[in-house]
Amino acid sequence: MSFRAINQKYLEPGSQVLMVLGIVALCQPWNMTLHTYGLTIILIGLIGFNITSKIAPEEEAGTGHAADARNPGAQH
Repeated sequence: MSFRAINQKYLEPGSQVLMVLGIVALCQPWNMTLHTYGLTIILIGLIGFNITSKIAPEEEAGTGHAADARNPGAQH
């Protein structure tokens, strides 16, 4: 499994989940520590998502273009 496949399968969704958990930590009223670091958790997830979303997915075999696999009706 290549780095691009790991990124697409684990890292990008993981950073999205981290952003959601940061929102939950910021809005919950029970634990002051989670509330204190909620914004930091959101920012770490946001930075991680910005980095991982810039990495192109693996090219499909036979097409030569990764964009064709996601949008078969795209005009080139």
